[in-house]
Amino acid sequence: MTTTINHQRADRASTRRTVVGTGIGNAVEWYDWAIYATFTPFIASQLFSKSDPASAVLSTLAIFAVGFVARPFGGFLFGWIGDRVGRKASMTLAVGLASLGSLMIGIAPTFAAVGAWASLMLLVARLVQGMAHGGELPSSQTYLSEMAPKEHRGFWATLIYTSGTVGILFGTLLGAVLNMALSTEVMNAWGWRIPFLIGAVMGLYALIMRARLHETDVFEGETVTEKRAPIWPQIVRHRKQALQVIGLTVGLTVIYYIWGVVAPSYATTALKIDRGEALWAGVIGNIVFIAALPFWGKLSDRIGRKKVLWSGAIGSAVMHFPMTWLLKDSAWQLAVGMSVMLIFIAASAAIVPAVYAELFPTSIRTVGVGVPYSICVALFGGTAPYLQQWLGTSLRMPDLFNVYAVVLLAVSAAFVFTLPETKGKDLAH
Repeated sequence: MTTTINHQRADRASTRRTVVGTGIGNAVEWYDWAIYATFTPFIASQLFSKSDPASAVLSTLAIFAVGFVARPFGGFLFGWIGDRVGRKASMTLAVGLASLGSLMIGIAPTFAAVGAWASLMLLVARLVQGMAHGGELPSSQTYLSEMAPKEHRGFWATLIYTSGTVGILFGTLLGAVLNMALSTEVMNAWGWRIPFLIGAVMGLYALIMRARLHETDVFEGETVTEKRAPIWPQIVRHRKQALQVIGLTVGLTVIYYIWGVVAPSYATTALKIDRGEALWAGVIGNIVFIAALPFWGKLSDRIGRKKVLWSGAIGSAVMHFPMTWLLKDSAWQLAVGMSVMLIFIAASAAIVPAVYAELFPTSIRTVGVGVPYSICVALFGGTAPYLQQWLGTSLRMPDLFNVYAVVLLAVSAAFVFTLPETKGKDLAH
C-alpha cells in the first residue's frame, strides 16, 4: 500500500514538473514574442527616425516579419537537437536564447543616440528570438505530447496555447498597467523597456525549471541507430505529413496573429482607439481564449481531432468578416470581436500540437514539425500584421486582406480531409 502511494506521489510530482517546466518556458517565449507587437508604437518612436511616424511603424512591423525568417533555421536546429540529443535539451536552449533577444531589445540604444545602429540591434535581437521561437513550439509540443496519456493527449496539448496566451496576456496586462501608471513621456523615455527586461529575468527562471525536467520515455526508448539515422531522407519520406502541417497551419497562423496578438496594436495605430482601452480589450479577448481551449481539447479526445479542426477553420472563416465590420472606433467592439473570433480559433489552436506530434515517427517528430511549421509561420503569420497595416492604411483596401485571410482558412479546412484520425495513437510506434 505504501509503495503504491509513493508511486502515485512520484507520478503527480512528475506531472507537475512537466506542466510547470513546459508551461512557464512556453509562456516566456510567447511573452517575449508578443510584447514586441504590443509595444510597436513605442519601439517605432525610439529605435527609428521620428521624421516619418507612419514609416517608422511600418519599419517596426517589417522587422517583426523579418524575425520570422529565422524561425525555419531555428526549427531545423532545435528540431535536430530535439531528435538527436533530447527534447529537454532543445527546450532549455530555446528559452535561453529567447531571453537573450529580449535583453538585447531592453537595453538597445535609441535612434537619437546612435542612429541606424539602434534599428540594426533591434533586427539582430528579433533574429535571435526568431531562431528560439522556431525551436520552442515543436520542441515543447513534442515533449508534452510524448509525456501525455494517449487518451487525454488532446486535453494536455491545450497547455501549449494556454501557457503561451498567459504569456501574451501578462504582456498585455503589463502594457495596460504601464500605460495607466506612467505618462506618455516616461513610456517613450524608458517605460517601454520594462517588459523586455522582465522577459529576460523570467527566461532565466524558465531555463532553470526546464533543466530539472526528465526526458520522455518515448525518446529514451529509441535505439542509438534510430537516433543517428540521417534526418533529410526521413523528412523526404514524410513529405506528405510536412505538407499537411503547412496546410493546417496556414489559415490558423494568419487569423491567430491578427486577432490574438496584434489586434490591440492595430486598433490603436489604424483605428485611433485609445491605447489603454485597446489593451484592456485584448485582455478580455485572451481570457476568453484561455477558457475555450480546454473545452476543445477535451472534445477532441471524445469525438476526434478532425471534427474539432473543421469547427475551428470554418467557424473562423464565417465570423471573420462580421467581426471585422463590427470593429470601428470603440474598445468594446474590439473586445467583442476578439472574443468571438478567439473562441473559434481556440478549436484549432487547442489540439494542433497533438495532431502534429501524431503525424510523425519518434525519430523526426521534432524536426518534422519544426521545419514546415516555421516556414509556414514565417511566410504567412509573420507577414500578416504588415500586410494588414499596409493594405488598410497605405492602400486603403482592408477588405483585400480580409479576403486573403478567409481564403487561407478555407485551405486549412480542406487539408483536414487529408488527415487520418489519430485520436489515441501510441506515439512509441
